Amino acid sequence: MTELFRFPNPVNEVAARTVAAGVVVQCVLVLALRQPWLLAPLAYGFVARVLAGPTLSPLGQLATRVVAPRLAAPKFVPGPPKRFAQGIGASLSVGAVAAWLAGASWLSYVCVAMILVAASLESALALCLGCKVFATLMRRGVIPADVCEACNDISARLAAAG
Repeated sequence: MTELFRFPNPVNEVAARTVAAGVVVQCVLVLALRQPWLLAPLAYGFVARVLAGPTLSPLGQLATRVVAPRLAAPKFVPGPPKRFAQGIGASLSVGAVAAWLAGASWLSYVCVAMILVAASLESALALCLGCKVFATLMRRGVIPADVCEACNDISARLAAAG
């Protein structure tokens, strides 16, 4: 059971960007169609990915098993920042559901638009805003260095890039 709820570390960046592309599509559908039920699969996907990586997420499974392997060779990056970013998405998407249920549909759409911006940057440019926030929090000591040793060790990143 504990293996089921394990977030991968490292994470395949190609798969993460593929998931982000799927999130972009979901967000565009939510905003264009204005169907509140579409918020549920968006929120479920984020919560599932925070809990277990791609294991419980249909989008995560599609991205890691089908799409990403056909796009490029895996590029591995540290998992904790990606999990943190998924947590932000989970907070925003669950917040969107709560806002909708509370009658604040406008707030719901603002949350989805924020997710859309972040997922678009991740998907198209490999710019993970959640990862940037994670790095800032690590530098300031809010997130302890031992949470992500790979993030903390610049020499490992330089060796991987070279």
